[in-house]
Amino acid sequence: MKNIIYMLLFLPLGLFAQEKEKKKEKQEPVKIKLAEKQILRSGNDLFKQKRFVDAEVKYKKALKENPNYSTAGYNLGNAVYEQNRFEDALPLYDLVAKSAGAAETREKSFHNIGNVMMKQKQYDKAIEAYKNSLLLNPKDESTRYNLALAQKLLDDQQQNDQNKDQNQDKDKNQDQDQDQNQDQNSENKDQNEDQGEDEKKDQDQNEGDNENDENDQQDQKNEGDKEEQNKQPQPNQLSQQQIEQLLEAMNNEENKTQQKVNAKKAKGKKVNQEKDW
Repeated sequence: MKNIIYMLLFLPLGLFAQEKEKKKEKQEPVKIKLAEKQILRSGNDLFKQKRFVDAEVKYKKALKENPNYSTAGYNLGNAVYEQNRFEDALPLYDLVAKSAGAAETREKSFHNIGNVMMKQKQYDKAIEAYKNSLLLNPKDESTRYNLALAQKLLDDQQQNDQNKDQNQDKDKNQDQDQDQNQDQNSENKDQNEDQGEDEKKDQDQNEGDNENDENDQQDQKNEGDKEEQNKQPQPNQLSQQQIEQLLEAMNNEENKTQQKVNAKKAKGKKVNQEKDW
C-alpha cells in the first residue's frame, strides 16, 4: 500500500523532470565542429559571389557532416531560393523553422517562407508565415512591411476573383439570353416558314379554285353554247315562221320578175305623143 502511495506521489515529479530535461536539451545549442564551420564559410563566400550552385554544394556537405546544423540548412534554403527553385527551398525553410534552437534562425526561416508564398501568390499563407516571424521578432520592420504588402495583395486578389466570378456569371447570363434569342428566332423562323407554306397552300388552293371556276364557267359556256346550238334548227328542219318568211320572200321575188317581164313588153310598143301645134 505504501509502495502505491509512493509511486503516485513521485511519478508525476519524475515525468516533469524528464520533460524539463528534454526542453533543456532542445534549447541547448548544437555543438558545431570547426571543420563544419569552415565548410559553411566556404559556402558563404561562394554565395556572396552569386555562385549559388557551388554554394549549395558546400551547404549540403556541411549538413552531411552534421544534419542538426540549422544555419547550414537555412543557408542552403537561401542558395536554392536564389536559383528560383522556390518549391525546393520551402521544405528546407520549414524544417529549420520547426527544429532550429536559435530563435533568430527560426524567425528568418518563417520570413523566407513568407517570401516563397509571395512568389507563388499564396498570400494567405504568406501572411501566416510573416505573423509567425513577427512573434519571434516583433521589431523586424522588413517582416512587418512584407506582412502589410501580403494583406494588400490578398485583398486585391479576392476582389479580382469576385469580379471574375461576376463577369463569368454575366457572360453566362448573356450566353443564356443569346441561346434564348436564338431559340426564339428559330421558333419565329419556323412559324414564318409554316405560315408561308400555309399561304402558299391557300394560294395554290385559290388558284385551283379559280381554275375550277374558269373550268366551270367554260363548262357553263359550253353547255350554254350547246343549249343555244340545240335551240337552232338543224338543216331540213325549218320552223313554221321560217317557212312563212321563205314563202313571202319567194312571192316577192316572183312579183319582181313579173314586173320586169311586163316592162320589156311595154318597151316594144310605140307611144303616141301629142304635139302642140
